[in-house]
Amino acid sequence: MVKSDCLLLLYYYNSPNFLREDFTMTAQKHPSLLGGAMIIAGTAIGAGMLANPTSTAGVWFFGSILILIYTWFCMTTSGLMILEANLHYPTGASFDTIVTDLLGKGWNVINGLSVAFVLYILTYAYITSGGSITESFLNQLGENVEVGRSAGSLIFCFVLAAFVWFSTKAVDRFSTVLIAGMIISFFLSTSGLLSSVKADVLLNTMAQGEQHYLPYILTALPVCLVSFGFHGNVPSLVKYYDRDGKRVMKSIFLGTGLALIIYILWQLAVQGNLPRAEFAPVIAKGGDVAALLEALNKYIQTDYIGIILNFFAYMAIASSFLGVTLGLFDYIADLCKFDDSRLGRTKTTLVTFLPPLLLSLQFPFGFVIAIGYAGLAATIWAAIVPALLAKASRKKFPNATYRVHGGNFMVYFVILFGLLNIFAQVALQFGWIADFKG
Repeated sequence: MVKSDCLLLLYYYNSPNFLREDFTMTAQKHPSLLGGAMIIAGTAIGAGMLANPTSTAGVWFFGSILILIYTWFCMTTSGLMILEANLHYPTGASFDTIVTDLLGKGWNVINGLSVAFVLYILTYAYITSGGSITESFLNQLGENVEVGRSAGSLIFCFVLAAFVWFSTKAVDRFSTVLIAGMIISFFLSTSGLLSSVKADVLLNTMAQGEQHYLPYILTALPVCLVSFGFHGNVPSLVKYYDRDGKRVMKSIFLGTGLALIIYILWQLAVQGNLPRAEFAPVIAKGGDVAALLEALNKYIQTDYIGIILNFFAYMAIASSFLGVTLGLFDYIADLCKFDDSRLGRTKTTLVTFLPPLLLSLQFPFGFVIAIGYAGLAATIWAAIVPALLAKASRKKFPNATYRVHGGNFMVYFVILFGLLNIFAQVALQFGWIADFKG
C-alpha cells in the first residue's frame, strides 16, 4: 500500500488498526520482515521526493546525501522511540492514547493540531503541483488548447476530490492503478536518467565563479524530514508482529533504509543531469514540479524519458493527494460530526478541499515552500514528541524489555534534530540564513 509521505498519518493517529484488514491474515501465518519493510517504505516514499532535488540544490549532491543520511538516522530513531513507548500499552492502543497517558492532554492537543496542519498544507502543495502538470499536459494536446494554471488546479482538484467524496473504496482502487503506474514509470525513467549522469554536472565543476555550499545546509532539513514520515505505522506493526519489538525494529530499519537508497538514486538521477544553475527558474517558481520537469527535459537525451518522467511525477502527486486528503476527509468528518450520507460527505468535501484550493489559486507556486512548512509541523509528531515519549516511558516503566540504544543522549540528539528543523524554517522566513536562488 504505497501512498505518500503522510498517507497513513491520520488513520494511525486515531485508529492504528487501519491496515489490519490488509495484512492480518498474512500476519497470523508468517509475518515477514519484507512485508513490514514495504509498509514502512511505501508510506515514506511519495511525491515529497519531487521536492528533494530542488530543496537541496544549494548544498548539491554530496551535501544532500549527508542531509538525507542525517535525517534518515534521526527519523528512524524517533520511530523506534515510538515503538519503545508503544510496547508498554495493550495491542491496538492508538498514538492518541499513548501521548495522552505519557505527556498529558496538552501535548496531545498540540500533536493533533500539527497532524491537521500537515494534512492541509500537503493538500495545498499537491494541488499546486498537480495543477501545474495538468496545465502542461492539456496545453500539449493541440494548438487551440490553452489552459491556465488556475484551470489546471481546478480540474486536478475536482476530478480527484470526486473519488474521495464517493467512497474510500473508490480511492483505494484508483490509488492502486496510480501506484502501479508510478512504480513502473519511476524505474523506467530513473534507469534512463542514471545512464546519462554526467560527472561534471554531478560534481558541479562546470559552474562559473566561486561556489558556496555550507551556507545552505539547514534550508533542506524540513523538506527531507517529510520524506521519512512513517511514524503512524508503528502501532500497527506492533500488532502485525505480535508485539515482537526486535522484528518491528528490523522492519523499520529495512523500510527506511530502502527509502534512503531510492532517494539517493533519485538525487543522483536529477542532480547528475540538471546543472546547479538551472535550478534558478525552478526555485523562482517555488519548486514547481512542472518547472523542474521542463528544465530537466532540456538535458535528457531521449524524449521517451521525459514523457515517462512526467507520468511518474503526475501519478506520484495524484496518489499522494488521494492518500493525504482521505485522511484529512475523515479527520474533518469526525471533528465536525458530519454523517456519511451524500449531504454529509458533501459538507466534509467542501471543508476538506475548499481552503487549500483557494490558497493554491492565490499562491500557485508554493510546492517546495509548502513541503517545508509541512516539515515544520511534522517535526512535532515525528521528532520531538517521540523523544519525549521515550523519556517519559523510561521513567514510568523502568523495567522495559526494549529500549532504543543511546540512552538519554539519543533522546536529546533527536530533540536537537527537531529544534534544528524548526529553527531552519523560522530563520528562512526572517532571512537569518542564506536561501539558495540558483
